[in-house]
Amino acid sequence: MKHLLLALLLLPRLLLAQTGTLRGTVRDEQRRPVPFASVVLPAARLGATADAEGIFEIAGVPAGPARLVASAVGYTTATQPVTVAAGAVLEINFMLAPAPAALTDVVVTGVSRATEVRRSPVPIATLGRREISLNANTNVIDAAVRGIPGLSAVTTGPNVSKPFIRGLGYNRVLTLYNGLRQEGQQWGDEHGVEVDGYDIERVEVVKGPASLLYGSDAVAGVVNLLPALPSGPEGQLQGDALAEYQSNNGLAGNSLGLNYQKNGFQTSFRASHRLARDYRNAVDGLVYNTGFQELTLTGMAGVSKPWGSSHWYLTLYDNRQEIPDGSRDSLSRRFTRQVLESGPDDIKNRPLVRDEELNSYAIAPLHQRIRHYRVFTKTQVRLGGGELHLLLGAQQNQREEFNHPTAPAQPGLALRLSTFTYDVRYHLPTWHGLETSVGSNGMGQLNRHQNATDFPIPNYNLLDAGGFLLLKKPFGKLEVSGGLRYDTRLVTWSDFYVAPDPATGFDGAGGPGTVGATLQFPAFRQRYQGVSASLGASFVATERLTLRANLARGYRAPNIPEIGSNGLDPGAHIVYLGNRSFQPEFSWQQDVGLLWHQTELDASVELFHNYVQNFIYQARLLNANSQPVVIVPGNTTYQFQQAAARLYGLEASLNWRPAALPWLAWNSSAAFVNGENAEPTVPEHLAEAARYLPLIPPLRARTELRATLPARAGRLTGTYFRASVDGSAPQNRFYALDNTETATAGYALLGLGAGTTFTSRAGRSVAQLIVQVDNVLDTAYQAHLNRLKYFEYYASSPTGHLGIYNPGRNVGVKVLVPF
Repeated sequence: MKHLLLALLLLPRLLLAQTGTLRGTVRDEQRRPVPFASVVLPAARLGATADAEGIFEIAGVPAGPARLVASAVGYTTATQPVTVAAGAVLEINFMLAPAPAALTDVVVTGVSRATEVRRSPVPIATLGRREISLNANTNVIDAAVRGIPGLSAVTTGPNVSKPFIRGLGYNRVLTLYNGLRQEGQQWGDEHGVEVDGYDIERVEVVKGPASLLYGSDAVAGVVNLLPALPSGPEGQLQGDALAEYQSNNGLAGNSLGLNYQKNGFQTSFRASHRLARDYRNAVDGLVYNTGFQELTLTGMAGVSKPWGSSHWYLTLYDNRQEIPDGSRDSLSRRFTRQVLESGPDDIKNRPLVRDEELNSYAIAPLHQRIRHYRVFTKTQVRLGGGELHLLLGAQQNQREEFNHPTAPAQPGLALRLSTFTYDVRYHLPTWHGLETSVGSNGMGQLNRHQNATDFPIPNYNLLDAGGFLLLKKPFGKLEVSGGLRYDTRLVTWSDFYVAPDPATGFDGAGGPGTVGATLQFPAFRQRYQGVSASLGASFVATERLTLRANLARGYRAPNIPEIGSNGLDPGAHIVYLGNRSFQPEFSWQQDVGLLWHQTELDASVELFHNYVQNFIYQARLLNANSQPVVIVPGNTTYQFQQAAARLYGLEASLNWRPAALPWLAWNSSAAFVNGENAEPTVPEHLAEAARYLPLIPPLRARTELRATLPARAGRLTGTYFRASVDGSAPQNRFYALDNTETATAGYALLGLGAGTTFTSRAGRSVAQLIVQVDNVLDTAYQAHLNRLKYFEYYASSPTGHLGIYNPGRNVGVKVLVPF
């Protein structure tokens, strides 16, 4: 008993002795302090904010090796490996350069353990909060597209952007929120990502199927949206308030964030609200029904102790999003609105939209409402010399699309998707340099129609599970990694009947005995399975030059619309028809990269080739006379097809900061992808029209020149000026069969920006001001992946313009006040 009492008394001291303290300074190349820099240990989820003199301290750091990352607005991100001794204080000093350089960034997405970008054979790109904040964006995916070559987005208005990686999207791109897979009906064209963009600290993108951590739905890659870690001195409540305005659509955004940490306890909270009216361009004027209202609440609580860490997250997202249909008056080209149901409605004879409606922030009766609730926990435990990682999550997505003008409270589409996710990984202790990770992840889903009148997909149940083994071993300058993964997915649904509902006058879900009932979705049960594999290496040829290559086999099970759809999606204005006999997709992708890194210059070139078997895509349905089939008037009809596909291309970047002009930085990037139908299933005379795949972005390049004024004594710091040009080449390689797509003209957009940080006399940051002007010349253009380009009901126009154009000039002002 005496020994037990002694052990209990000493236990707190023993636990405390298993941790150490990191202390140091953050300075620039002139040895001047970098005030309020962020210093974090990503793997341990610990961090601190330096004071006005650039001094930081992080207590309670678990003993052992780790990577420490320092960052600040206007400077590079710097990384240092550290080994923390139990009970010791380790002094670490950072020196930050005033130019962006991403090749030394540490990433956690797509790799078993925290890894530098340039040492990963898997192509990975990152974007930090600094770059996200400097732009005027309406959603976080658009922000990532600006800064990451190879990432693009299919858009439906300014607030609906679906990520595409190297020409592949929808369920081929897995979107994560802090490691939890985002499940919110991502098969739909007008379904965006339900995440608060103000809350995102960092975006990490894995390109291609080489990461074996995720399985099906990551065959094109992964987009991981990472929220900020709590930072600041222990025992002090920290936070920030943000206000934003954008002139083009009158967007008003506000966000309040709070965080606190003490003795290993961490908590944070953020509330954000955005609203916008219809956007404007030089061709269409104000584009009817493109406004939105969005509210997001995010909370986190957790602990970080010597044994590991555990954090709980809760998010609530509510978005009312207008979706245009593009109907107009044929002569004036003014927008019109629907007032009758689809039967008696005459699309070409609707009433004009009034000016007060175009300028109103009120949400129109025809819109969609998306509510997304997410709760999950992430736990890391040091166990047996290794680390056990566990993620458990539950989320529910409720989507309603209101498309009945005579009954505005009656949703056409009403779906409730419930998803339960698990992810467990164990990183074994390193043995002779060999790093081994094993794990399993998967999900269960239930998708149910609620009070709906349109049923594009059936009620379904889905069970998904997979297991993986990852290995990594350094051999001097050469580092080799690879692994295997097996996935299985079971999809089932019962007979689903649709029948007239006398109470509403519309169709509704019915039973086999209901009067007038038709069997819209016969029962279905199918199991899909596949093996994925990856083998790659990175070679540090010199201190400046790194070479890497990777070969990967990816797998994706068909999604529900591809195998089961049979009805109208009212928000997309498309009738989808699936194919129950589809087989899984399998891809073989090869990646080769060359990365150059030095103080003045960062450069990279990435080449890829991807061959996809059983590639699934949409094509318009034609009748025997080669005319488009119309099942629901005013809506196009698409049927999914399956063939082989080939995609290849490259991404390149160049970041230069001349030594003679340390205040100047020039950053450029370019991305190209070509997608071809490798196995056309159409008659020979139509083969050329079907040669290319749909939704392939054109050659895109971006260049930016940024000048940051040298730090001087005064109330302004970090003052910068920037000019950028975003250019897209003409896209003449498009899916031309049945006029599904048309050629898109090239364009170049000029952007100008400036910003500064106001400081107090004590040197503390008081407020940050950012001004950004996009499309300065108010250029009229249509992006090839803009779905509104095809929202047109006439074969010709008196103005010579068809479809809806992208937003015109936009002036964005953003104020961030830390406290």
